[in-house]
Amino acid sequence: MAAAAAGSGLLSEMEGVNGDGATIPQPQVLVAAARLSRLPLARVKALVKADPDVTLAGQEAIFVLARATELFVETIAKDAYIYAQQGKRKTLQRKDLDNAIEAVDEFAFLE
Repeated sequence: MAAAAAGSGLLSEMEGVNGDGATIPQPQVLVAAARLSRLPLARVKALVKADPDVTLAGQEAIFVLARATELFVETIAKDAYIYAQQGKRKTLQRKDLDNAIEAVDEFAFLE
């Protein structure tokens, strides 16, 4: 990539094509993808940096962590909502989350 920028390959870099003809992600695409996140990426980055074991975290990694968190919250909320509906309620309560955690094997790490 650096060699392409240094030589006459600058045009192919700008077009998003490497020497093999395959497309490569461009910063503009990553900025547009970051807008797809519902969580504030700056806050996610601050939480990642708070971990002493993390030395570097790229913008792509921050976006993936934010998106994974969104999917996790969505999944557990949907499962908990089923238990709220069984209790003839529309509002989630702590016991609904507890029931979802106990019932779904994927949430066993939360016990």
